[in-house]
Amino acid sequence: MSRPRARRGELPPPQANIEKLEKMVDAGSFYEAQQMYKTTSARYIAAERYLEALEILHSGALIQLKHGQVTCGGELAVLFVDTLVKGKFPYGKENLDRLSKLYEAFPKISVPQHLGDDDDMQQLSEALVAAKVRVESCSSFLKAGIKWSAEFGAPKNGSPELHDMLAEYLYSESPELDMMKVSSYFVRGKDPNKFASTLVNFMGKCYPGEDDTAIARAVLLYLSQGNLRDANYLMDELKKLLEFKELDFPQSDLIQFIEYLLQTLERDAFPLFKMLREKYKSSTERESFFDELLDEIAGRFYGVRRRSGLQGIFGDLFKMM
Repeated sequence: MSRPRARRGELPPPQANIEKLEKMVDAGSFYEAQQMYKTTSARYIAAERYLEALEILHSGALIQLKHGQVTCGGELAVLFVDTLVKGKFPYGKENLDRLSKLYEAFPKISVPQHLGDDDDMQQLSEALVAAKVRVESCSSFLKAGIKWSAEFGAPKNGSPELHDMLAEYLYSESPELDMMKVSSYFVRGKDPNKFASTLVNFMGKCYPGEDDTAIARAVLLYLSQGNLRDANYLMDELKKLLEFKELDFPQSDLIQFIEYLLQTLERDAFPLFKMLREKYKSSTERESFFDELLDEIAGRFYGVRRRSGLQGIFGDLFKMM
């Protein structure tokens, strides 16, 4: 990060504060250190010494997360992003790397399986509560990062890398998995390979009939953004991964519709697009959101106007998240 300092006050260099606060955290005084991280960084921010404030908040978030203090670490991580906004720091590799380092510090802990006695049930209950806290803290941080990045130089939807991180964390850590959320973030990312491997993992543990829906949802979300390239790539990668694992690719009317749709969108064939929608209507009605996505796809590829645009649909979706 490079930004000129303004109105330097009598505040000391941040390293002295950082070392003192890290010792407090190492000694187990998590709450006391948290309050000092917030008040100390606030003084630097008030003096418009944003770089120093960022150093303090970044260090504090990392060490709190290292000690398993997810709520404290998550709060400081969000304050770090807030300071990027206040200081008007641009989106770029250096700032993204610092956000990535914070993301990597959030714990990834499996929920216990193979329940037995009452103690196991208590352990599970505590693990589920802890998982929910982790997901909420990490999600708040990454969503703040996405919003900052969209305002300060990233693509209009925000940093693709941060979208991928959020999708990955939601999938691996959510106690109540929502593949709609996961898929919606992945399609705004830039890693269809990771998305494909996540879908294959999901298909190995989902209920019967959910596998083809998950694939169709992913492809339609890509297409609703006009991204035919990644939609095709995702399908090809899924087939390769399943073949490697000696598993069958799902066969259903819905998957057949998706295969035909991808071929149709390669050319100017709106009548065929309409015919496919009508023929496979019973399959696409399995998920109500599919009809909205198909309307968007018609607009993207064939110029068919609709009352609300893609941003409206995704805006409503992300509000629900």
